[in-house]
Amino acid sequence: MNFEFFVSKRLVAKSDHKSSISAPIIKIAIAAITIGIVMMLIAFGTGLGLQEKIRDKIAAFNGHIIINNFSNDQSNITFEPVTKNQDFYPEFESIPEINHIQTVATKYGIIRTETDFEGIVVKGVGEDYRWDFLEEFLVEGELPVFDEKISKQVLISSYLANRLDFEVGEKIIVYFMREDQDRLPRSVGLTISGIFDSGFQEFDKTYVIADLKQIQRLNNWESHEVGQFEMFVEDFTQIESVGFKVYENIGSFLNASTIIEKYPSIFEWLKMFDFNIALIIGIMILVAGINMITALLVLILERTQMIGILKALGATDWSVRKIFLYNAGFLIFKGLFLGNIIGLGILFIQKYFEIIPLNPETYYVTTAPIYIDWTYIVFVNIGTLILCLLMLLIPSIIISKISPVKAIKFE
Repeated sequence: MNFEFFVSKRLVAKSDHKSSISAPIIKIAIAAITIGIVMMLIAFGTGLGLQEKIRDKIAAFNGHIIINNFSNDQSNITFEPVTKNQDFYPEFESIPEINHIQTVATKYGIIRTETDFEGIVVKGVGEDYRWDFLEEFLVEGELPVFDEKISKQVLISSYLANRLDFEVGEKIIVYFMREDQDRLPRSVGLTISGIFDSGFQEFDKTYVIADLKQIQRLNNWESHEVGQFEMFVEDFTQIESVGFKVYENIGSFLNASTIIEKYPSIFEWLKMFDFNIALIIGIMILVAGINMITALLVLILERTQMIGILKALGATDWSVRKIFLYNAGFLIFKGLFLGNIIGLGILFIQKYFEIIPLNPETYYVTTAPIYIDWTYIVFVNIGTLILCLLMLLIPSIIISKISPVKAIKFE
């Protein structure tokens, strides 16, 4: 049997620290660890959740990596077509990190009603389009079906539907400018099949999803000509390295750019969350550690006579130190348990009930998104336990300074 663990367990079981001196200090130490764990879990859950949700929303309208002509670079509109007959389409065999490629094209348009009008970007997508992102945002109606025939179905945002008073099933007229500016705009009648709401107003007020063949017809393109390719990577953390590989493997007449390059300000803002998470973790562990140091010193003070007796019976300084480190470990585990119950409870409540709203104009989402992963939960708990115990090693040295004779006489 482990002697130090046995003695420490007996000390905890007897609950002798309910004396007037140590009780409040120990409770404060446990509360500090509990609050620290709660704050760290919330920081990870909301910070990573917001990063993931915003990345997914940007990817829903752009993919992760975009391949187009240099003439279309930095523009929402594809002016010059690209042929689909590429070595990397429909599968980029030389870069296995790419898990999906889709062809799209975009064109400026104007929706006009009897009382109002709105400038939009009509995004044409084909049979290879990845609908899972937009399906998540669908709030009314259904996704359009694009097959061999030219479809008149479109998907519009709730922003445009509310702005122009549209409903599912209603027909809309979209006007497209011709290359010859002297000619009247070309009008196309389309039918709303569904309404989506991504919460990303920059995209919601801009894009209308339509059939790629409509854009090809309006631009007088051949069936093999598209505006650009959108690619998705398996692991978003590798997007920059994969983007460089793509650029090297598509030839000199095409350009490849990542959504990080296209929306640098948004991703720079997202990087700030990593710093905020690290700062919160540092502060919480420091506060918890300081409180545990205080609690340990009080426990040592209360058990001075016991320390003297153990030393007189032959216990080494390190053996006595381990007793108090085990004792402190019990307190840390209690704080970790309470912190996890409260912290994970808050995260799951927000994840499934979305009780905390956010301003979409500032955060690009309507509610605080939550990302729950056992990796960071284990990291927070083990990291807190190890760092707190390491911080307790230094104050426990005071035990080696206690003289057995004086300790036994200590009142």
